Amino acid sequence: MTSVAQPPAHRAELTVVEVPVSDPLVEPLLRELGDEYSARYGGDAHGEMARYPAEEFTARHGGVLLLLLEHGEPVAGGAFRRYDATTAELKRIWTHSAHRRRGLARRVVAELEREAGVRGYRRVYLTTGPRQPEARGLYLATGYTPLFDTDADPETIGPLPFEKHLIAEAPEGKAAEL
Repeated sequence: MTSVAQPPAHRAELTVVEVPVSDPLVEPLLRELGDEYSARYGGDAHGEMARYPAEEFTARHGGVLLLLLEHGEPVAGGAFRRYDATTAELKRIWTHSAHRRRGLARRVVAELEREAGVRGYRRVYLTTGPRQPEARGLYLATGYTPLFDTDADPETIGPLPFEKHLIAEAPEGKAAEL
């Protein structure tokens, strides 16, 4: 009996969509993220999730919320809000627990950086919690500069701030500016 070679498994196509916070597809992101924050930090972190008004994550107010969909279901997402005239602040970077270790958070961060650049931001700022080593590793691996002593115990610092300067898109034939 001979075996027939099977084609490689097809990787599902990911779709990036911009949605408002009120979109039902966002609910799993906020619920799971709130549950995870509560487990890591104690108490009910769901209140923290509502800290910023939803309109801050709309284009009209200088922000955006993006989801990565696989077969129409959210598998990862994140947002940014206007921090100042030239800086976008990343918020709520999330990958569904069943879809981690696939590079989806990197994809979300890259999409958010691209969108921030398109909208005229030249810098991205963010903070992550001291009990989120995966997030700390993600930001270091994607070129963010820590604005804290990386040798210090994260628990003694509190929120861990990072920044990244975006490279401006240059018109054809001209060098990019920083």
